[in-house]
Amino acid sequence: MDIKQLRYFIALAEELQVTSAAQKLHMSQPPLSQQLKMMETELGVPLFRRNGRHLEITAPGKTLYEHALGITRMLEEAKAEVKESGLGVRGKISIGINTLSDERLPGVLNTFRTLYPKVTFKIQQNETNTLAKLIKDKMLDLAIVRLPISLEAFDYTMLGAEPLYFVTGKEQSANLSTDDSHTAISYEVISEYPLILPSTEGLGLYHLILDQFQARGLSPTIVGECSDIGMLIELVASGFGASILPRSSLHRYHNHDIQAYEINGPQDTSSSAVIWLKQHYLSKSAQKLIELITMNR
Repeated sequence: MDIKQLRYFIALAEELQVTSAAQKLHMSQPPLSQQLKMMETELGVPLFRRNGRHLEITAPGKTLYEHALGITRMLEEAKAEVKESGLGVRGKISIGINTLSDERLPGVLNTFRTLYPKVTFKIQQNETNTLAKLIKDKMLDLAIVRLPISLEAFDYTMLGAEPLYFVTGKEQSANLSTDDSHTAISYEVISEYPLILPSTEGLGLYHLILDQFQARGLSPTIVGECSDIGMLIELVASGFGASILPRSSLHRYHNHDIQAYEINGPQDTSSSAVIWLKQHYLSKSAQKLIELITMNR
């Protein structure tokens, strides 16, 4: 077997369908089926069981899959290291950021650019689940995301946890029992307000907030969901509804016409992390950036 056949096999093992694997490899189906037959003949064992149009990987196939991943990864690492050798830290880093990402990133990137001026950046903002998929598809080198999400496919560095705050527009804040912004507000009081929550399908922060109400036997009044933090803040400032947000999100919009309150009582905190694809080579520049982000936690 050669490296090309191993790449074919990886696509088959991940897609479990010859047609979709061929599309992923940008080739026609008959040559791919022929290559699979050649591999099984060479090894003398079936790598897949056919179930109509679908494939079921066998035990020998699973073993080959693990080795194939390791071999192709080593090849990618060798090629990248050779290209980088003698050139210093340079190239382009593709970074994903969630709409609620850590506010320290601009400062970190500015420091990084001073240290490594030959590195350029491609920065993409999106929802946490979309960023995770882009990393799996190798469209991003790394991403800063809000937890909780499944981290099984990623290596990661935790960036710490921060408290949640209850946020209202200035006019809404006048309806609270106190005008002291340093006084903590209970979830019982918050449940009486119409809420617009940071939300996308599967977003961990959204479910974390709902869990706080459910743990107290409360049913919040949710009038809207918004994954764009800038728009959410504007809606809160306009009086459309109140919200619950991590502290760092509020720092970025402190000039808006909003009022933030600490939340009283025990509660979970919102955590963020830098994630990158497990068992996948990272360029020296991306490794250096992760080191710098970690230092600034």
